[in-house]
Amino acid sequence: MTSPTRNWLVPMRARPTDEPHRVSTPLELFFDLCFVVAVAQAAAPLHHSIAEHHVLDGLRGYLMVFFAIWWAWMNFTWFASAYDTDDDVYRITTFVQIAGALVLAAGVGPAVEDNDFRVITIGYVIMRLALVAQWLRAARSDPPRRNVAVRYAIGVTVVQILWILRLWLPESWPIVPIFVLLVLLDVAVPVWAERAAGGPTTYHPHHIAERYGLFTIIVLGESIAAATVAFRGALDEGSDHNGVLLRLAVAGLVVVFALWWLYFDRSAHALLTTLRTSILWGYGHYFIFAAAAAVGAGLGVAVDHATHHAEISSTLAGYAIAVPVAVYLFFVWLLHIRPHQSGPMLLAFPVAAVLALLTPLTHASLELLAVILVALVAVNVTLGRRVPDRVG
Repeated sequence: MTSPTRNWLVPMRARPTDEPHRVSTPLELFFDLCFVVAVAQAAAPLHHSIAEHHVLDGLRGYLMVFFAIWWAWMNFTWFASAYDTDDDVYRITTFVQIAGALVLAAGVGPAVEDNDFRVITIGYVIMRLALVAQWLRAARSDPPRRNVAVRYAIGVTVVQILWILRLWLPESWPIVPIFVLLVLLDVAVPVWAERAAGGPTTYHPHHIAERYGLFTIIVLGESIAAATVAFRGALDEGSDHNGVLLRLAVAGLVVVFALWWLYFDRSAHALLTTLRTSILWGYGHYFIFAAAAAVGAGLGVAVDHATHHAEISSTLAGYAIAVPVAVYLFFVWLLHIRPHQSGPMLLAFPVAAVLALLTPLTHASLELLAVILVALVAVNVTLGRRVPDRVG
């Protein structure tokens, strides 16, 4: 809570859910911008893995790494919505979380390429234990919700111990099943904690919707940045494929613009009315964020294929973009559109997602994908707005 006078430490009491003029703070924006470094580090190996025809290995590593990024960001976001005091101790603790994100980013390469998760686990644990310190502050200062805060602190700490112990397991043990088990334990902590006496925490719906929207913008922006680097690299080589690259650049830009438009065509704050819907909405954004970042990797693959630097077919290059776009469309529909709409318009997003998955079977998959998304935007802003919202 920003005040004209700086304070070293103030009581961490719950902020009201209807607080007027609640917006993202400069610290939250700085937090997001630092986290995008980790997003970029996660998307780059995915690009190279697909281009080298190691799709399954690259996708597995990407989804695992992105979980750590998304989960740490999400937990900070919801905690800040309820308890942001903006005192000096709060700021310093948040800086520790940012430092953990940068350590995590440094460990992405070894994790994806060599299955060496030591550095990335250390960064993740730093972020999570810093949040434990915040929950302990909340437990002390907010007696009505002390049980909730203590459950968070206990649950997060126990799971972090398990993440560390995982590093000492024999290499012969399967990575993915153990990872999935720990993920399930991690995501179960908020469900368990929020059901304690005194819960749930007092998150601000408008603030949460804005925070998720800002991170969506940042991740889409990172996709554009990643694609720009790929295009610039191809042009610097003096390629004879400038005409193809120009078409890809225009189509890729249209795709990202359309993805932005479709996400922000409906406000989400009115959906966050219960604990169940808020958890499902918040958790579902893992797929939106991961897909948005993967679009940038897919655009990089398209450039590599056009300049003959990729060892893959044109169909696989097309799916590198079509699959994340389809996933993005489906979850935006599921979380943002379906609760608002009724009637035939409910089919527009799923149909577009299916059509997106068919574009790699054509000779101009990215251009056709751009056309499909522009058509979906047009349908959504004309016919879609004629149907009264069921929410709000």
